[in-house]
Amino acid sequence: MKKNILWIKSITKIVLLFLFIALAFSYSMFQGGFVSWFLFYSFMPFGLYSVLLAFYPLGDFTVQRTFNRSGDLKDGDSLAVTVTIERSISIPLFFLIVEDVVPETLAGILPAARGKRVLFPGFKRKMKYEYAIKRLPRGEHIFSEFKLKTGDAIGLIEKERLVSKQSDLLVYPSYTDLTYRTLESRYDQGTTSSKVKIQKDTTMVSGVREYLPGDRVSWVHWKATAKTNTIMTKEFEEKESHDVLVVLDRTPSRSFELMVKFTASIVKAILKRGAQMGMISIGETPASFPIRGGDFQQQQLFYHLAKVKPDSGIPIGKILKEEVNYFQQSVTMLIISSELTQELVQTAGYHAKRRGVVVLFVIKPEKEPLGKEEAAFREMAAARGVHVKVLHEPEFTYAFTEVKRA
Repeated sequence: MKKNILWIKSITKIVLLFLFIALAFSYSMFQGGFVSWFLFYSFMPFGLYSVLLAFYPLGDFTVQRTFNRSGDLKDGDSLAVTVTIERSISIPLFFLIVEDVVPETLAGILPAARGKRVLFPGFKRKMKYEYAIKRLPRGEHIFSEFKLKTGDAIGLIEKERLVSKQSDLLVYPSYTDLTYRTLESRYDQGTTSSKVKIQKDTTMVSGVREYLPGDRVSWVHWKATAKTNTIMTKEFEEKESHDVLVVLDRTPSRSFELMVKFTASIVKAILKRGAQMGMISIGETPASFPIRGGDFQQQQLFYHLAKVKPDSGIPIGKILKEEVNYFQQSVTMLIISSELTQELVQTAGYHAKRRGVVVLFVIKPEKEPLGKEEAAFREMAAARGVHVKVLHEPEFTYAFTEVKRA
């Protein structure tokens, strides 16, 4: 319907243009004299240009958008955008308005005028301009189209066109450098008990001993066996395995962006330490990541954290009841939320008995303390063996230490 209206308006303007030319010519013919013909010939260049512009296709334009960087963007970074406009038909244009349509995800920080320019092409076939986006927010930002607009000198003919050109921009969450320390020995309290898996590192031989039932044949130390005439097996170094499960509360909250930043910080710290971790993140698009380690796991988790939204309508306590049972029992559970509720504390206490270590990180905006009810629930959590740590952004560095008390 809108296209039909625009088409009718364009036809009407062209008809009016020819009507003005005809009237000017008729006036000159009937009136005669220098003045009337002077007016006619003065109007003719503008009239003919308007006719030419009316039939000039804006589809001749191609528009490109390039970013000065794209793969390593983090929340808070700045970005320079270069817009290049090209055409093949060199018809003179008095002006060309180019607008890079701002995605809704950037509307709050980027005024529409920032990506808009008035250019004066003349006969130019190639033009470009730049604009900057400061303090990019976390998330996926999809630029989809440009608006082009031009017109004649007398304002009778105006042409607009939308040029589709999609560019995707993924901004990862920023993170705070912190040191991850295993929690089994730091937060033992109440009914909490340490459940640490001991694994043999078969690449590190620490000595030899006599064979015991259950030892593998591959562990036999043949040289020592030959010397002693007794079957001897290799003794390996034992190392502790601290698997971590992070649960991110995605219910809408003023602290959600801080929660994502903190989650990214502990993901970075845990995997850098060489530990393995998984994540549960439930919302409109549920995500569940099995416990793994390495760079690929970090890439997966950061990609999810870049796109995650506060869109969960399910209380985090209920999510824990339904989802966490799919994971192994000997795991340290870190729950990241913005508030303490009775259901959350009860569920966390249940898992503390089964798993041994459950820590609730409550992320608050700067200078916002716990409420009275939350303070009571914190005492309840301590009685159930669940450690609660309240953090504001400047305190993220101390998340796994006791330098600052929650």
